[in-house]
Amino acid sequence: MAMAVNLLTLLATTFVLTLVPFSAGNKVGRDLTLTVFNNCPYPVWPAIQPNSGFSVLEKGGFLLPSLTHRSFLAPYTPWSGRIWGRTGCSYNHRRNQFTCATGDCGGRLECGGLGGKPPVTLAQFSLHNGRNDLASYGVSLVDGFNVPMTVTPHQGKGVCPLVGCQANLLASCPPKLQVRQPRDGTVVACMSGCQAFGTDELCCRNRYNSPATCRPSFFSQIFKKACPSTFTYAHDSTPSLLHECASPRELKVTFCP
Repeated sequence: MAMAVNLLTLLATTFVLTLVPFSAGNKVGRDLTLTVFNNCPYPVWPAIQPNSGFSVLEKGGFLLPSLTHRSFLAPYTPWSGRIWGRTGCSYNHRRNQFTCATGDCGGRLECGGLGGKPPVTLAQFSLHNGRNDLASYGVSLVDGFNVPMTVTPHQGKGVCPLVGCQANLLASCPPKLQVRQPRDGTVVACMSGCQAFGTDELCCRNRYNSPATCRPSFFSQIFKKACPSTFTYAHDSTPSLLHECASPRELKVTFCP
């Protein structure tokens, strides 16, 4: 399943990624820790999907109880991929089935490289690039919203800002975009206009698939107003949204910051 395809294309074409076999003697970058924090008052199941050709980190998914975190090293070689949070997950022992209300990756706790079902808030990364050991990062609402999320670099060189969506868009999600939990009607996610209505214009398909013809919509502007430092439609390529940080020691992904 393609998630925020045009942003991924931008990440891929901004840097030339050279795959180097892992060994202690051919490190591309210095140690870089990825830390995932769950500040939400409920458990979140983070999921990690690499882009094609890159390794799966932390088996692709795990449980993160409320007010806990998990840290792990990024590969020393270039790596790119995305992280999102799954919510409302449960395991049915009788059916041997693991399911999530949002972000489900095919009924698995460990996604193993699979993508998640939108709507999801999505953090995207391209790590260990070029002479300056750049980390490129951004947060996307192109595929909708399910949980507030920010990305914060630490101990990097240059301007390395916090980005993401700190607002809870579930509270302000228009009725036509709401995804509700069947058993109690709780709003668990907010769809993009593309997901809700599926038109070429809202999905930036066919003749709308270019920066000149893919324009902000009423629905993407709702997201943009609440979370200005996020990508909100397919060709949303404002330079300030895609950030670069030279040689950071840590990138923190925080749910419910």
